[in-house]
Amino acid sequence: MEATWRWVLVTATAPIAWGSNYFVTRQLLPVDSPLWGAVLRAVPAGLVLVALARELPRGSWWWKSIVLGVLNVGAFFVLIYVVSQLLPTSLAATLMATSAGVLMLIAWPLLGERPQLVPVVGMLVGSTGVVLMLGGGGGQGTGGQGGAVSGLGVLASLAAMLLSSVGFVLTKKWATGVRTLSLTSWQLVAGGLAVVPAAMAIEGAPPALDAPAVAGFAYVSLVATALAFVAWFTGLKHLPAGTVGVVGLLNPVTGVVLGTLVAGEAFGPAQAVGTALVLLGVLAGRVRWRPGRPRQPRPRVSAGSDRVARTPGRGEM
Repeated sequence: MEATWRWVLVTATAPIAWGSNYFVTRQLLPVDSPLWGAVLRAVPAGLVLVALARELPRGSWWWKSIVLGVLNVGAFFVLIYVVSQLLPTSLAATLMATSAGVLMLIAWPLLGERPQLVPVVGMLVGSTGVVLMLGGGGGQGTGGQGGAVSGLGVLASLAAMLLSSVGFVLTKKWATGVRTLSLTSWQLVAGGLAVVPAAMAIEGAPPALDAPAVAGFAYVSLVATALAFVAWFTGLKHLPAGTVGVVGLLNPVTGVVLGTLVAGEAFGPAQAVGTALVLLGVLAGRVRWRPGRPRQPRPRVSAGSDRVARTPGRGEM
């Protein structure tokens, strides 16, 4: 029991760090170069972990690192860029909150982790909390002008959620016998390099960075990427994928709390109730429900005899 909670707390480091990334990005990083920002976030983080792991991919991990890097980092960051241009932040975060349920569904056929009652309820409660917490944001955000919802933005958001969910489940499936540092490092390097062509085509040359931007990228790369992904993949190694997905709902909670404490954003009753529901969902998602043990049949007593009839044991058939 204590060991399980330890891995839940380790895993929670990732969504909390990702949630803090929203504030750092808005305050310190260049707003007009999100794709180069993804490269500068992922590649240095990956190289730091490579230096710590001191291990090259072996055998099939050469191509597995590329596949997982594209799914979990490269394609995800590019799609998130599209989403940030087309959808309000609140709607995008709400759509991404469905990843908890999607992780449960994908883990069923790929990992044999059948969804259980209490974690499913926790996922539903937590996702409801995210919707309630962000519902007041309605039309706020970078995209969605005129109150219209972009169908392309919705598709991009769902594609980002689906690809990363598949990538996370495959990471868990393929991670047997691979150290977490190695598992994470080459994904970040491969995924970050995969974004370079899109960054060059859309944004041109890398942006010039001032001192605050350098400090911001140092935090985003080392804490919100290197540390966060190591914690996330550690959780996937030790916990059911569905539980990890529910813990991920702490991401928007962190963004809302930091926005309130640091940026002075509004925190009303809807945010308070939504945050409480997310925390309740995370606690419920940690529980692994098991059906009660079937009742044993009562011994049969044969008529006219005081001897108890018993079922033949192994070797007595």
